[in-house]
Amino acid sequence: MNAEVLPVNVVTYDVSVEQRGDASMLIRSTGELPEYAAKMTDKLEYWAAETPDTVLIAQRTEDKHHWETVTYAEALVKVKHLSQYLLNQNLSAERPIVILSGNSISHLLLGLAAMYAGIPYAPISTAYSLISTDFGKLRYITDKLTPGLVFIENLGPYRDAIDAVMPSDCSVLATEAAHGVDDFGFDLTLFADALTTPVTDEVAHANAAVDGDTIAKLLFTSGSTGMPKGVINTQRMICANQEMIGSYLQFVKEQPPILCDWLPWNHTFGGNKNTGLVIYNGGSLYIDGGKPVPRGIAETVANLREIAPTIYFNVPKGYELLVKELKQNPDMAGVFFSNLQVLFYAGAGLAQHVWDDLLELSVQYTGRKVPILTGLGATETAPSAMFTSIEESASGVVGVPVPGVELKLVPNQGKLEVRVKGVSIMPGYWRDEAQTAKAFDEEGYYCLGDALKFIDEEKPSRGFYFDGRVSEDFKLDTGTWVSVGTLKAHMIHEFAPYIQDVVIVGRDRGFISALVFPDVEHCRNLIDIEEGSLSLEQIVNHEAVRQVFSDHLSSMAEKSTGSSTRIKSLVLQSRPADIDAHEMTDKGSLNSNAVIANRADIVEDIYSATPSSQVISL
Repeated sequence: MNAEVLPVNVVTYDVSVEQRGDASMLIRSTGELPEYAAKMTDKLEYWAAETPDTVLIAQRTEDKHHWETVTYAEALVKVKHLSQYLLNQNLSAERPIVILSGNSISHLLLGLAAMYAGIPYAPISTAYSLISTDFGKLRYITDKLTPGLVFIENLGPYRDAIDAVMPSDCSVLATEAAHGVDDFGFDLTLFADALTTPVTDEVAHANAAVDGDTIAKLLFTSGSTGMPKGVINTQRMICANQEMIGSYLQFVKEQPPILCDWLPWNHTFGGNKNTGLVIYNGGSLYIDGGKPVPRGIAETVANLREIAPTIYFNVPKGYELLVKELKQNPDMAGVFFSNLQVLFYAGAGLAQHVWDDLLELSVQYTGRKVPILTGLGATETAPSAMFTSIEESASGVVGVPVPGVELKLVPNQGKLEVRVKGVSIMPGYWRDEAQTAKAFDEEGYYCLGDALKFIDEEKPSRGFYFDGRVSEDFKLDTGTWVSVGTLKAHMIHEFAPYIQDVVIVGRDRGFISALVFPDVEHCRNLIDIEEGSLSLEQIVNHEAVRQVFSDHLSSMAEKSTGSSTRIKSLVLQSRPADIDAHEMTDKGSLNSNAVIANRADIVEDIYSATPSSQVISL
């Protein structure tokens, strides 16, 4: 494909490298971090004055036929009324706000009101209330927070969770409340009533007291390595990180961004990066009620037929489904690409075939390749710490540090473990001194747990490849190290599109194996059957499916370079990952340790002298 790349004002800076006597090195951007806002609501006030009639936030009406919108000027008025309501509730860092429901206009306004008044809030994964049956993670988080107020859109679906885990002195704020709440054991206020709270001078005084050290929100990690941890997000962290992002995606300062976005706000990608990008730069966010799953993509398609984003964010699985829809819906694709400057992904590696399809589609509809970009970060880094350049962008590349973030690379098990320091790094975990102490090294660098590899050691400004997670790597019984992250990404790529996720096993064993969570839709297509006619167990045990996995296993083995990259067997999992057993995070990613522990019988079967027929081996 010889088409030119779409010209977009995206800037990455050269880096300097400081070699140290202990074999570690410090990597710094040569760019300077611009001055950043003191608090996020300063930007709300700025745009309410500069562009009062611009849509800040929009969501579909209940009938899905229209968009309900709130402008910057309207948002500021509502935020002040809500701030007064919150101040009247005697809330504080010791009694913060918990938001249980998902993305909505009310959610955003309440979050901004909390920040305006200087009261921390914590958006929590809806899965912990609506999918979990024992409310274990929600109870753990609630005990950690001791909330004074909980917000939900509709009381009905969340009532069991509230009854089960919320403290008795916690008030409830709801957009809708089902009939028959006379026996509800909590003080209940409707959102519409909170919006009519008369504003006093107390609101202005509270806002004036907010500074860079004020806690804006508490974001909980997904729990991929244990129970979720509450990451303290200060105003300084969030504002500085938005200025870092703006120094990279400079086109958002020239043209306020338009987003049509589904990413959940309890995660830093959607809740900090994307909503922050809009508010900080005077843009507009259209809430996409769809989801990157076969049954949820239809609403995304409907939205993208109407809204032309200037930048589009998604996870790799979402892009895989989106590509299919773009190919089948030319009218949608025409709108989607009409104003698009950049495609951005995060959360995992983007498969090469999806990458190629996106470029091909962008050339078809724009005549040029729309840049596909990514980076590296974490909830603890607000989130962005590194970004790829347009020139070096490729699957597996994570780029260079942004201005204001310093990398420390430390030799570890033959890799370069990356640690970070800067104004956008968290001060610690909420009410967890032990985990906070473990998170930082003796020089105050936050330990990401990831490893990096130079694209070109002679030209460090070209950036870095992601080289897996150091904490996941293990040794075979021969003493050979296995790079789990790299191998996992390779396997998902080789077996595409039939793998949803995989857990690599083999610690202290003689060879590597894998517990494979199949992509049910693509596996079902191998059998050519209608949805629902076979169970998951029948699908994974079907001869056609097993043969495809066996063939791919053999093909991958032929390309391996030795025992550290050769997967000798796999077992297709007929039981989905269980969120209550901590096998799956709310993001849908796997907690490998929990999966291996809970499925120890399968692992033992793999390594037994006579494995059962469920084990597919070379």
